[in-house]
Amino acid sequence: MTEPDLTVDQQIHEAGPVLLKVTGELDHHTAPRLTQALEDIHLSPGTALVVDLCDLTYCDSTGITVLVTAYQRAEAAGSSFSLAGLGRDLTRMFQTVGLDQVFALHPTTDAAVAAVRH
Repeated sequence: MTEPDLTVDQQIHEAGPVLLKVTGELDHHTAPRLTQALEDIHLSPGTALVVDLCDLTYCDSTGITVLVTAYQRAEAAGSSFSLAGLGRDLTRMFQTVGLDQVFALHPTTDAAVAAVRH
């Protein structure tokens, strides 16, 4: 059996935010990859981080924990942290556990970038 795949690509958006595109399955096997990518980003006051989840095909509780920890780290650094492109199932999960009240959720990366620019 092969390990589920997860890719994490980082880029700087022309408008300034750091974009992290997460593709594949985020679970206890692949979460360390996202954790490392998030920890490698230098966060400081005014930094905006947008995590694009539009190509995330699966996320378990370990993945949610990684995102919550990253949010807490960004808050402590005075940075903004947004999630973009959550699928229907992940959005429902966030709503069920109340995380839609914690995270800034946006339908697209462009919407997230526009929100952090204002």
